[in-house]
Amino acid sequence: MPNPRPAAYFSAEGDRYTPNSIARGPWGQTISGNVLGGLLGFVVDRDHGHPDFQPARLTVDLFRPAALAPLTVGTTTVRAGRRIIVIDATARQDDQPVARASVLYLRRGVAPDTHIWTNVVDMPAPPDPDGSPTDAPMQFVAHGAGTSTDLSAWAHHGPKHMWLRMMTPLVEGQPMTPFAHAAVAGDVVSSLTHFGPDGLLYINADYTLTLSRLPEGPDIGLSALTHYADAGVATGTATLFDRTGPIGSGIATALVSPGFAPPPV
Repeated sequence: MPNPRPAAYFSAEGDRYTPNSIARGPWGQTISGNVLGGLLGFVVDRDHGHPDFQPARLTVDLFRPAALAPLTVGTTTVRAGRRIIVIDATARQDDQPVARASVLYLRRGVAPDTHIWTNVVDMPAPPDPDGSPTDAPMQFVAHGAGTSTDLSAWAHHGPKHMWLRMMTPLVEGQPMTPFAHAAVAGDVVSSLTHFGPDGLLYINADYTLTLSRLPEGPDIGLSALTHYADAGVATGTATLFDRTGPIGSGIATALVSPGFAPPPV
């Protein structure tokens, strides 16, 4: 009989977070970048979020592979002003930093009545929220050369999109927040924009997520906009959506590393 799926990606004791088996990423016996970056964003927002402030930018630096072993997360207030708050967070293993995040909060206010040009991005319709249940901890639907629930639909030269939903919380006993859903999705910008006919040959060193508003609901969509590469270094950009429309943008920088192998679900 198979072992039951863990209740969360991490179990927590104070500032110590122990990854469960589902936290494994596609680059070996290491923690997936999306749940590691998501954890950093989650901790910052849980401990420093304010109802009057919008989490407007998250930047995650992935310094080195994070082992499937306990890590600690500490936060520092860089600035706490009337209109701007900046919080840094660092994940450490064996006293060495493995990832760092910076979150920028901006005070919300009355929006001006402006009509500023923007590029219109067409996004495939989100999946049926009452569709087939899944045992997977993270549910996604890829669009490109057809539609798939793995990444095979991205193996072509044309446009690529994805709808993502976290089915399992990041931290056991602690509910996901709208910002946490977006923070997890931010890392997907890299795989979405850098995936081609030969698969994913780039691993990202960082990603930045910008949000004009928080997502409504758990479904996050991503639409690839650009991919540029030279001498083994790549950049990619994407627009992020919820079910009601665009919510922000993402950018990821990456370097050649042809070792992508999704873990078994």
